[in-house]
Parts: sequence; structure tokens; C-alpha cells
Amino acid sequence: MGGLGAWMGGFFWPGLVGLIGLGWALLLPAAAAAHGALVEYRSAPGLVVQALYDTGQPMAAAQITVFAPDNPARPWLTGTADDQGRFAFVPDPELPGAWAVQARLAGHGAMAHIDLAATEPGVEVATATGAPGTGQRWIMALAVIWGFIGTALFFARRKNRV
Repeated sequence: MGGLGAWMGGFFWPGLVGLIGLGWALLLPAAAAAHGALVEYRSAPGLVVQALYDTGQPMAAAQITVFAPDNPARPWLTGTADDQGRFAFVPDPELPGAWAVQARLAGHGAMAHIDLAATEPGVEVATATGAPGTGQRWIMALAVIWGFIGTALFFARRKNRV
């Protein structure tokens, strides 16, 4: 009885809780998964960019930073997106090349590089996302599993008796 009771009290219940938590993490990855961001744009008399999460929800009030082709390290224009995640601006036609538009909100962000020469007026284009890649998702999953193992081992350790 002492061996089984010690095992059940020392490891079984914390281990069981860890396994249940691991099962939830593996069975419900959509609930635990982080979402990325997306910046879309269309050419009009100026440019209209729209910042979206990868779920399709707009990044309302996202901070928008526009970088000109001649100086990609210094912001050319900054502003805030509207409730639909949209931000409009008119780039300087004297500055040819790719304009960079960055959207950031609450730790999420994405950047689009827009070449004005290749952009047709009124055409919507989806660009780069800030969503985690496959490698990042595996690392996050392994970190969660390692956390469960560490928690189970912490509760399973024998306490020093004086």
C-alpha cells in the first residue's frame, strides 16, 4: 500500500493534471494559437492600406508607419488606422521604388512593400503577414509540452524530511 499510495500521491495526480492539460493543448490548437496580422492595399488617387489580423478582423486603431523608398530607416509618415483598419495616403511621385507600410497593434504587426510602378489603380493586393510560421508553431508546442513535464516533475519530487 505504501508504494502505490506514495506513487499516487507523489506523481499520479499532478501527472494526470499535466496530461489533461496536454490533451487540451493538442486537441484545441485553434483556441490556444496566436493570430498574426496582414496588410492589404489598393491603389487609388493615393494608396489605401488595410491592416487585418489573419482571422480577417480589422486592426482598428493600428499604428501605421510609412517609409519612403529613398530612406527606409526613417518614417516618412505616421498615423492611425480607422475602425476598419484602413489608412490612406498619397505617396510622393518623385520618389520611385517600393514604399514600405507597417501596421502595429498590441504586439501584432505586418509590413507591406508596395512598388508604385507595378501597382494598378483600384487593384487590391494581399501582402506579407506577421503570422507565426510552421517552425515557430513547433517551438511553441514543444515549449508547452516541456512546461507540462516540468510542472509534473516539480510536484513529483520527494520532499526532504528532517
